[in-house]
Amino acid sequence: MSDLDPHPAESVCQPTPGPGPVAELYPAREVPLGGVRGVFVERVLPQRDLPTVGAWCFLDHFGSPTVTKTGAPPDIDPHPHIGLQTVTWPFEGRIRHRDSVGSDVEINPGQLNLMTSGRGIAHSEYGDPDAPAGHGLQLWIALPGHRAAVDPHFEQHRDLPVYEDHGVRAIVLIGSFAGLTSPATAYTPIVGADVRIDPGAEITIPLNPAFEHALLVIEGELTAADTEVKPGPLLYLGSDRSELRLVSGTGAHLALIGGEPFGEELVMWWNFVGRSHEEIVAAREDWENRRVERFAQIAGHPPDQRIPAPPMPALHLKPRKRRIGTDRSPGQAL
Repeated sequence: MSDLDPHPAESVCQPTPGPGPVAELYPAREVPLGGVRGVFVERVLPQRDLPTVGAWCFLDHFGSPTVTKTGAPPDIDPHPHIGLQTVTWPFEGRIRHRDSVGSDVEINPGQLNLMTSGRGIAHSEYGDPDAPAGHGLQLWIALPGHRAAVDPHFEQHRDLPVYEDHGVRAIVLIGSFAGLTSPATAYTPIVGADVRIDPGAEITIPLNPAFEHALLVIEGELTAADTEVKPGPLLYLGSDRSELRLVSGTGAHLALIGGEPFGEELVMWWNFVGRSHEEIVAAREDWENRRVERFAQIAGHPPDQRIPAPPMPALHLKPRKRRIGTDRSPGQAL
């Protein structure tokens, strides 16, 4: 998983207390992942006014049926990460993951890849040309400050807990939902779930009121918090909800994310999540100077098979405050 923007903007994300329950739609934007095929994905996090949902700080929907330029995600050569966890959850296709801590695995639909970068890791991802076209989600989770320099490690989970009730089935990818807890390692109170709703269902799912939540419809249509939602935009639900009513005539497939509002200031640039401009600069220099004590060589890749870091922006950007639930009426599209 990588941000392949050749001129990434630096974002400083300030902590903001939860806004209480809201219903705000944030549009997806099509982002090129580069490569010969010119593949685009739909990105719904970060947003200008909503950089995080809990510790979730990045969400791409690849192979989306609503993106104007289609195709499988490109093969991603070795590239670095710091300060985050990457989450890969495919619906279709097969991806080979290799990294600098020695992992070499394939991931199939129904399996979860979780890579914790900590102080530094490098990895690559390649699609299987014999598998169906790729479709799924790729996400980042910001590590809290006291865990930001943890030793890098990788996990794959093939047996995840499932919540089932009349008309709804939810796979708990990470964190806790409805009394079930995923075996995936989480460093902050968090939830990520893959939810499917039957056609004609009118159901209520439990939520943790201490969390803020958001949902992304993958397929179908539904009404949540009195707001009609189709594939594409992110519906931000705010905090202080103990339950959420979902209604779908067609049936729907959605992702639910949430967590305790992240109370730390973050600087996000390219594939790095840090606490300061200087920290990002140091990570970039370590990658460009091939410092193997931080970013070890990935077995199976020649040393020159790597994605170079983009140039740093010329100026420090000022912190960008998160503006949620104050300027717009509930359900208003941005």
